[in-house]
Amino acid sequence: MKTVDVKLTNKNYLVKIEAGLLQQAGQLVADVWSPRKIALVSDSNVAPLYQKQVADSLTQAGFQVFCYDFPAGEASKSLTVLGDLARQLAADAFNRDDGVIALGGGVTGDLTGLLAATYMRGIRFIQMPTSLLAQVDSSVGGKTAVDLDSIKNIIGAFYEPDLVIIDPETLQTLKQRDLVEGYGEIAKTAAMVGGDFWSLIETINSPADIMTHATELSARSIQFKADIVMGDEKESGQRQLLNFGHTLGHAVEALAEGGLRHGEAVSIGMVAIMQIFENNGDAQAGITDTLRDRLQAVGLPITSPLLKSTAALDKVKNDKKNRHGHLNLVYITKIGDPQIVSIPSTQIASFLKLSED
Repeated sequence: MKTVDVKLTNKNYLVKIEAGLLQQAGQLVADVWSPRKIALVSDSNVAPLYQKQVADSLTQAGFQVFCYDFPAGEASKSLTVLGDLARQLAADAFNRDDGVIALGGGVTGDLTGLLAATYMRGIRFIQMPTSLLAQVDSSVGGKTAVDLDSIKNIIGAFYEPDLVIIDPETLQTLKQRDLVEGYGEIAKTAAMVGGDFWSLIETINSPADIMTHATELSARSIQFKADIVMGDEKESGQRQLLNFGHTLGHAVEALAEGGLRHGEAVSIGMVAIMQIFENNGDAQAGITDTLRDRLQAVGLPITSPLLKSTAALDKVKNDKKNRHGHLNLVYITKIGDPQIVSIPSTQIASFLKLSED
């Protein structure tokens, strides 16, 4: 079993990674929680696949389990669904000593995490992510949120789980596109870490290779993110490194209106930002081609015409990570050397070569 130990100011927890862990869910949860009520929350896609198996394991371990489902999709990451789930908790007489478990992808984790953070001002919370993107990205770091109208993640909180259980066998039920988009975040992390992690990336040439090395890829990605989060819990400094590829990626993701997945948009954003820094002489010659080659090897997109639109510039200028009239951009000078540079808002268009027409 691969284990990542996350040690924060007010909380420590483990991330456990191994094939078959969902079958042991009851015992793993019993290691951190005494018997109590548990709300096991899944979307309508994941519930038929894994909810009964996990619920049975939890019941056998002495927990009283309530299974909650909601419609799959980003549209459910809303205040409406959050309220529906809170009403279910209240109807089932959940109190502060009880807990909720997110069993599913990123939407489930974000929604359930915010539910745990806000119900009775906070109840216990465990993550069981079933998609590659959720496993390597959103399950660690404590970010929970829902969308409001067309604004993503605008209402949220930092709320860490008590435990994260990752079973790579759940990746076998993902569609290939869902698997590959999660790899976009892994490649992003490996480009910043370099060393043996990047050497592993150089051997990944297909979705099948991702599956073969899923445990190692996830463990290395999570360890890097955990190290960053432990040093910057509230995203005020080095945690911004995790936004490599995200500034331009978020812009094209929003403009694509569902046509691009998050990991696909990050792939596009990484290539675009690296081409700019390489052209400016701030990054090693050929670095963009190196990154582009590794992303294309598994079928990730590397460009989008949306980047040249006026709307893309507007999205970047209004990015919620902009602070005090400056935009912080993450790039790498070479594999394994990430940097953060601050650009004044007045220079964003000229620096990023985005259209103002």
